[in-house]
Amino acid sequence: MLLTIHKSKIHRARVTQANLNYVGSITIDEDLIDAANILPGEKVQIVNNNNGERIETYVIRGERGSGVICLNGAAARRVEVGDIVIIISYGLMTPEEAKEYKAITVFPDENNRLS
Repeated sequence: MLLTIHKSKIHRARVTQANLNYVGSITIDEDLIDAANILPGEKVQIVNNNNGERIETYVIRGERGSGVICLNGAAARRVEVGDIVIIISYGLMTPEEAKEYKAITVFPDENNRLS
């Protein structure tokens, strides 16, 4: 049996853009996805602290050091620039792996940069 386990998260990032006229996804600064061990194309859940929305989509690599957090496509209707979001990735693990796994949490500053 495999369990779906919290793998990593980017905690309290600020939405910098919302682009309705894009196919879909979330664009995230490459520094943040590297720190959180999230890959481009990986499925993530976005939790909007401002309005309670929960969105599932996939990650697109954003410009390194830019601080970009951009919801694209239909997801752009679920956020406003300035909203605070938590971006969560999950992994499938055996119960044994899950007991040993230590999730990664990244805490960006108010400009979505690492301290």
